[in-house]
Amino acid sequence: MPRAIISPSVLASDFGQLSAECKRMIKGGAEWLHMDVMDGHFVPNISMGAPILSCVYKGVPGIFMDCHMMVAQPEQWVNDIADAGGSLYCFHIEATSDAVSLINAIHARNMKAGVAISPDTPSTAITDEIGAAADMLLVMTVYPGRGGQKFIEWCVPKVAELRARFPEKDIEVDGGVGPRTIDVCADAGSNVIVAGTAIFNAANPEGVITALKATVNTAQARFSK
Repeated sequence: MPRAIISPSVLASDFGQLSAECKRMIKGGAEWLHMDVMDGHFVPNISMGAPILSCVYKGVPGIFMDCHMMVAQPEQWVNDIADAGGSLYCFHIEATSDAVSLINAIHARNMKAGVAISPDTPSTAITDEIGAAADMLLVMTVYPGRGGQKFIEWCVPKVAELRARFPEKDIEVDGGVGPRTIDVCADAGSNVIVAGTAIFNAANPEGVITALKATVNTAQARFSK
């Protein structure tokens, strides 16, 4: 049974205190930190790149950086992100013509490989071959490119379809996820939860992380029966 993992999205943090914000999340029970890398091409916004990730990696010993690569040429940045301390490199399937080769290149740099699909991309775009090669599958529940968007519930059935095909795989949801939307994500089979404003802006982030994790664990226990 895949275990519950909470990955707070640092896009919702105070960038002026980025390392401190990451430490605050880890102290509150987060295992991963979700780092949104945007290039201004695949998505219209620009966020952060390898130099910032490298600084965070040096400032937060042992951090697991879940790097969501919203970039037009994901093959181009594998080495830079690996050198910066990235732990997981998640690329968009819409941005590459050879996902398996890219997964192999990511693994060659000792990072886990994730494959993301945007809201308009069907889950069947992740073929059995691609899904088997990847370490994590990401279903976007908002359109990639900016934080604070409203959760798109019609994306949730894609989680269930992927969970049926990959019962032991880490499946992540990202976008508009928080205490009000966690139930449908967990019940569909997601075990890795990305949440930004719901955690960073909470009066008690630790309580939110604990509640999200408990909901996922309860749902995953049902899947294992």
